[in-house]
Amino acid sequence: MTNLRELYVCSICGNVIEVVNSGASSLVCCNKPMEKLEAGTKDASLEKHVPVIEEINGGIKVKVGSVPHPMEEKHSIRFIEVLTKDQVHRAELEPGQAPEASFLVSADDVVEVREYCNIHGLWKAGK
Repeated sequence: MTNLRELYVCSICGNVIEVVNSGASSLVCCNKPMEKLEAGTKDASLEKHVPVIEEINGGIKVKVGSVPHPMEEKHSIRFIEVLTKDQVHRAELEPGQAPEASFLVSADDVVEVREYCNIHGLWKAGK
């Protein structure tokens, strides 16, 4: 059974979906069950995937890792999300952009921040 805000990926085409209505028994893409993404929280690689949250005037800035993540066509951060109790704020990124985004949300309201790397998957940072 799927739950609100879970993320799933297709192992064939790379399609990523976010559940916005709980209840489906399974999700299928390319005639194959989709895989539920489980977020990593500890990064042993040099690229550093764990989101870093910084308070700024009027909101927060989220940077991917303590050193900038590659933003190339074949390897990049596709999105950064900030989850509050009742909202999802998402910045969709493209190759060539900086692996960071600013959000007009109070740091006190943040429940979780997560990002998706097209090669290394889902990563999160709690508050």
